[in-house]
Formats: sequence, structure tokens, C-alpha cells
Amino acid sequence: MNLNDHIRLWNHVFVKILDVRQNALHPGEKLKNYQLPASTYLYIIDGSARIRMDQHRYIVDGFHIVHGGKQAYLNMETDSGVAYYMILYKAILALPCGMEIQHLMDHERPFQDQYALVPTRPLDMYQCMEELKREWEQSTKLAKLHAKTLFHQWVYFLLEDLHRQSIQPYKPDTVMQAIDYMNAHLHEPIALDVMAEALECSVGHLSRLFKQKLNISPIQYLGQIRMERAAHLLVHTGATLQQIAEQVGYPDAHSLSRSFKKIKGLSPIRYKKGLSQWLSKPQKALELNHEQDLPSVMQENALHPLHPSLYNDIDYQYQKNVGGELLMQGKFKITALSMMLCLTLLLAACSSPAPSASSTQTETTATTTQSSNQAAESGKSTAQPETRTISTLRGDVVIPANPERVASDQYMGYLLKLGIIPVGVRTFMLNESWIEKSDIPADVIAGIEDLGGEFPMNLEKLVSLEPDLIIGSIDKNIEDYEKIATTVFLPYWEGETTSGPLEKLRRIAGVFGKEKEAEAWITTYEEKVDEAKKRIDGIIKDGETVSIVQIGNKAMYVMGADGGNYGSSTIYEMLKLPPTQQALEMKEGFESISLEVLPEYMGDHIFVYGSGDADAEEVLNSEVWKHLPAVQKGQVYAYGSFGDKGDEFVMEDPYSLELQLDTITNILLKAKK
Repeated sequence: MNLNDHIRLWNHVFVKILDVRQNALHPGEKLKNYQLPASTYLYIIDGSARIRMDQHRYIVDGFHIVHGGKQAYLNMETDSGVAYYMILYKAILALPCGMEIQHLMDHERPFQDQYALVPTRPLDMYQCMEELKREWEQSTKLAKLHAKTLFHQWVYFLLEDLHRQSIQPYKPDTVMQAIDYMNAHLHEPIALDVMAEALECSVGHLSRLFKQKLNISPIQYLGQIRMERAAHLLVHTGATLQQIAEQVGYPDAHSLSRSFKKIKGLSPIRYKKGLSQWLSKPQKALELNHEQDLPSVMQENALHPLHPSLYNDIDYQYQKNVGGELLMQGKFKITALSMMLCLTLLLAACSSPAPSASSTQTETTATTTQSSNQAAESGKSTAQPETRTISTLRGDVVIPANPERVASDQYMGYLLKLGIIPVGVRTFMLNESWIEKSDIPADVIAGIEDLGGEFPMNLEKLVSLEPDLIIGSIDKNIEDYEKIATTVFLPYWEGETTSGPLEKLRRIAGVFGKEKEAEAWITTYEEKVDEAKKRIDGIIKDGETVSIVQIGNKAMYVMGADGGNYGSSTIYEMLKLPPTQQALEMKEGFESISLEVLPEYMGDHIFVYGSGDADAEEVLNSEVWKHLPAVQKGQVYAYGSFGDKGDEFVMEDPYSLELQLDTITNILLKAKK
């Protein structure tokens, strides 16, 4: 940038003096890594020092001026002592102005430049600085005005020297500054507009620089470095996913897990397991023990205290010292059960007649049990099939024809709706909010064993329940469960293998031969949906679109038309309310966005989940939110809250879907009135 353009900008900007300081370093003292809070002039008036501004070094002796922009790191050390003034200021482009001036401000950014020079009129500048300091310390408005006048006079001397000495300023790398900013604030939500303001450039300019230099947007790059940090913490620490999420700027483990898989191509737990073989740290098996894969929409991590797992990766050895002894009850129980099972099979093989040629492969190869009830009812000597073969994502599985002791780390609501009472589930299932609004007797829920809040379920407790079938929702836990009992893998969250809530019910029903019961409920539910559509008809007019946004907990998410959460399946898939194009194009079911791009995602009507939750008011009170067309027209519908244990919008089982349908319908009908 040439000096004439620099001077032109000085004639167009409004300058705000932020502070005027007079400081000194004694011999041997240092100023270390002071990050400039604004554009700064450093005026050395006495002594000598070694100064580093970011990566640029200056040796000063006597009168000297050093300039640096906001976010630059200043280091200074002296052997003999040094005295100096600092002027911190902010230059704001006064409007209106021409496009050329705006371009100079955005692209040249002279107030961020770094340079050093020896003034040719040092005493004049010193006298001006002394008077400027005195006026700045006065409280009157007239004194402040005089201070600004003196500052412009001081800048005049400076610009004159820049011209005479042909100083070529160093322009800091804005992209590198942005990356430094990201790393320094990695644990916080980082909005693009806030970062651009901190770097004193426009959002558009910052985005263009990233595209030019890295071929990626700033927000995409931020996601990548967050994932790199998360990956490092996964492998090298025993932190939980929730702890890591908070450390790298995500509101919960679910959000981290989804983003991690999107960027890394696999879940955090799979990533850690894959790299663990390359690490040779002592106690690695125990470190892995503290990890958990918690992609649930609402994490119990945030609601319940976590307890260290009692198992490592070696045959479920129970790691608890009692009186100095290491108990291995878990391994003993599994071994004992396995021996009993083998003995039962041996006796059955010796006493049973040879199978006929017409017997199915399932009947000849699968484990069978006696079904005295069926024999008594039929009065026939020929036993009914006691096992079935079902297809899963992990291949065909032979399961009991009529399992009586089912444990599941997910799907409790689905099972209960089908008339199946599990013997044990995770803690979170037992605390779901829909339970209180259902017609399920309290003693039924009380009879379901709590198998802990983590994945996998408490394995020793699971062994003690002697289940005949286990339903697992996370792939990496299936082998653990298979060592205890027959296990079926039904993924709840895993990427493309997930399904909608009705399809989930059908899958669960298929495992237990309850297809008729499932279809009966689905038919009744769809009739209620059709009735709800008629009641809300006309509220969303032809051509209008609907958006769903979840706010609070220092984050903001927009739900996709497919695969989203927080009631999106009810709003988009069941009630068929029309999504925006952005919602239709979302591949992951949701997108995390910053406030400045919110208008791009919002339709004519907005459903807001969590409007009363923590930090939601920051969005709802913003000018961006207030100027949204849907907000100005009053077409905003608040619903739901995380609360102490969430609400009916956290899960998608039949009980939750029934409540969601009523809630959304009533909200729209109330708005219609």
C-alpha cells in the first residue's frame, strides 16, 4: 500500500483512542507475549530494548516507534532499562464512503500493519505525546477532544517520517492470525463475525482469504482443527467424550461425535480403538476404559455423574481392589455360564433324536431350548421351532423364537409399546420424560434393572441378569455383548445406517415377530397424523417454508429435513410441513451455524427448540434475529427444553412421537387463534 492511500484512509476514518499508557521496564525485565487488544503505537523515549512483534524483531536504542495491529503478540526485553508510551486506538471507516475507500480498508488494512522507524522530530513528538497523555487523563469531554486532536498531530509527524524514510510496512498474514485466534479460543463457540471483528476485517474478506489460501472456509477449517485436537485428546488422555467436547468448543458429546465422524470418517471410539495398537503407553487398556461413545441427542453426561468403568479390554476383568485382592467375578461368571451352556448342549445332543432331512438349517445348527408351554398347549409331540434366524447389519443371527429376558442399551420405549418389558436398560432410558405421561404402571418401570449410564452397559450386572437376548445400538459394543448372550445389532445413530422412527419400530418388531402389533400402532398413529394435518391446514400457506432451529448451551443448530432431531421427524416427515432448500440439502441431519448466517437458513415459519434454555436469549435478543421476516410476522413457535431430563422431543419412540404430535399441533392451533 502506498503512502497516499494510507493518508486517504486517515482522512476517512473515525479514530477512537482506547488508552494512553506510560510504562517502563527495569534492567533485566521482560514483557512476554502481550497480545495487543487494538492497533497500537509503541513510542520508545529512552533506553534500549529487543522487541519482537509476532515473528519480526527490532533492536531499538533511544527514540523509536513501533506499530502493530490488533491480535499481534508483543515481546520486549531490556538489559539497561527502557521507557515508552503506548497509544491503543481503533480506526473505523466513517460512512458513507466510496467503494474504492471501502476496498482499501478491507484489503489493505493499514491499521494492522507492522513497522518500525526512528522519528526525525523526536522531541516534537515527545512533547505532543506528553500533552496527549495529560489530556487523556482528564475526565472532561473537551480534554478528550483535545487528546484526539493531539493524536492526529502525532500521527501527522509519523506519516511524514514514513514518507521520508520510504518505510515498507509488513502486512501480517490475516489467515494465520485467524488460525491463531481459533487455537486461542478453541474451547469457545466461535462466530465468524466475532472473529472477523477481532481481526478488524470484514466477514467476506476473511472468507475470501481462506478460500484463496487454503481452499476452505474459516468455519470448515475451524471444524478441522477442533477435530485434530479432539483426536489428540482421545488417543492421549482418558477424558470422556463430553469432557473433550467442552474442551474443543462443542456443547455436548453428541455434537462432537457427529462432527468427528463427518470429518474423520469414523466415530471417535472407532478412531481411538484403531490407533491404540500403535501406542505403547503403560495402562493403555485402562485408558481406553474411560472412553464412551455417546451420540445420543441428549447426553446423560451432562445430567448424571459419570463413574469410571469397572472393566478393561481384557476378558472383562473386574478392576476393583477390596482388602488388597483383585476380584475377577465378571470373568468367573462368564466362564461358569459358558460351561453350563456347553453341558446343556451336550446333554441335549445325547438325548435328542437325530434331526430329519427336512429340518431347516436354523433348526439343525442353532441352540434350542425346551418350550414346555407350547407343548402343553398343542398336545403334540412335535415341538414348535424354538429359534429364528434374522438378518442384521452384522449378518444373520440365530435368536430365541420367544426371548423372555431382553436387555437393551436403547429402544426401551419401542419395546414397551410392543408389549416387551426388558429386564435391563441404561440409566437414561429409565429417566425419559414421556414415562410420567404414559399409562405404564410405575411398578413395571421399577422392575427394569438399571444397567448404568455408559456404553457399553454394566457388563457384570448384565451377566447377573442372565438375558437370553441383548439389543445393542453401537457397533463397537456388540462383541462385548455377544460374550454374554445372543445379541442383535440395531444402530440408532450411525450415519447412513440410521432409519426414521417408524422404520426403527418395524426393525424392533421384526426381531420379536411383532410385525402385526407394530403395523397396528403405525396405522393408528398415521390416522392421528392425518387428523392433525386437517386441523392445522392453512396455517402454513402454499409456497411458505418451515425451519427448525435449536438454540442454547452456547450453540445453534438448524435441523435437516431428513435424519434430524428435536421433533424434526414429526414436523417434516409426519406433518409434511415444507422444509427450506437448505434443510433438504443437509446430509447429516443438522448443521451447526453462527449467528451471521442465520437468515440464510430461516424459512417463513420458524420452530425454536430450547428458547428458554441457557444462552438462548443471546440469539433471541440479537438484531439479526429480530430482523428475520418470520420473527417480524410473528410466525415463530417456541417449544421444548432440555430441562433436568429433557422432554418428549429428545427421543423418537412411539410414546414420544404421540406426545410430539400433540404438542406441535397445539402450538400451531394456538398461533392460528
